[in-house]
Amino acid sequence: MNRARALAPGLALAALVATVATPVGTALPMVGAPVLALGGGAAAGILLRRRDAAGAVFNRGLDLARRRLLGVAIVLLGLGLPMGAVLSVGRETAIVLIGTLVVGAVAAFVVGRMLAVDRESATLVAVGTTICGASAIAAATAVLRPDRQRVAYALGTIFVFNVAAVLVYPPLGRALGLSQEAFGLWAGTAINDTSSVLAAGVVFGAGAAQFAVIVKLIRSLAIVPLCIGLHVGRRQITGETGAPAGSLRQAFPLFVVLFVAASVIAGLDILPAALTHPLAATSSWLIAVVLAAIGTSLSIDRLRSVGARPLILGGVLGLILGAGSLGLMYLTGWC
Repeated sequence: MNRARALAPGLALAALVATVATPVGTALPMVGAPVLALGGGAAAGILLRRRDAAGAVFNRGLDLARRRLLGVAIVLLGLGLPMGAVLSVGRETAIVLIGTLVVGAVAAFVVGRMLAVDRESATLVAVGTTICGASAIAAATAVLRPDRQRVAYALGTIFVFNVAAVLVYPPLGRALGLSQEAFGLWAGTAINDTSSVLAAGVVFGAGAAQFAVIVKLIRSLAIVPLCIGLHVGRRQITGETGAPAGSLRQAFPLFVVLFVAASVIAGLDILPAALTHPLAATSSWLIAVVLAAIGTSLSIDRLRSVGARPLILGGVLGLILGAGSLGLMYLTGWC
C-alpha cells in the first residue's frame, strides 16, 4: 500500500499530461501526441523544480513510467501489426522497404562518424529516422537506457523533420507525377512517425493515405531486429564496461518476444475486431505517458550541451532516406 501511494502521484501526473496530449496531437498530426506529451512533461518538470519538496513526491512514479511502461506499449503495438495481413504488400514493396532501411543504417553510421555525434544520440536519431520515429526511439530506449536528455533531443529532431516532410512531400510528389500508391510507398518508407505519414498521405489523396499507412506498419516490424541488434551491441553504443555481452537468450528482451507473439496473434484473426483500435490507442497513449515522464526531467542547459550536431544528423539522414527511397522506386518501376 505504501509503495502504491509513493508511485501514484508521478504516474498520475504523466497520465494526465498524456491524456491531454493525445486528442490535441490527433487534431494536429504534424505535431503529434509524442512531442506534445514531451513538451507538457517538460513544462510540468519546470514547475516541479521550482518547488523541490513537491517535486520529490512525484519522482518514484515518474521513474517507474520511464523504465517499465515502454515494453507494455511496444507489445500492444504488435497487436496492430498482423503478419499475415501485410505479407502481400510486403512482397510488393520489399526491395524499397529493405533498401531504405539499409541506406538509412549505412548513412547513419557514416554521417554520424563524420559529425562526431556521440553514439547514443546517433543511434536514437538514426532509428527514429529510418524506422518509425517515436516508437522506434521508445524501443531503443527500452533496450539501451540512454541519457534522458538525448532521448528528448532525438524526439525533438524527429519532430522538426516530420513537420518539414508533411509540408514538402505532397507538392513534391505532385511535381514528380507520382501515383497514389507510389506516393504512399514513398511517404511510408521515408517519413518517420505514423501520424505524419498519414497527414502527408491525406494531403496527397485518400488512396495514398491508405497505402502509406500499410507500408509504414510493415516498416515498423523492423523494431524486432532493431532491438535484438541493439541488445547485442549495447556495450559498444553506451560505452559500458565490465561483464561481457549476454547469451543468445538474453539478446531477445522479453518485450521483443512478446511483440512478435502479439503480431502473430493479430495475424491469426482471433482478436475481436472491436479491440483493434482501442489496443492501438492504448499503445500510443502509453508511449505518450513515458514521454511525459521523460519530459519532466528535461533541462535546457543540458539540451544545449548536446549541441546542433544531432539535429544536423537528422536533417542529412532525412534527405538521404527520401532520395534513396525515391531512387529505389524508380529502379523497381514504382514511378
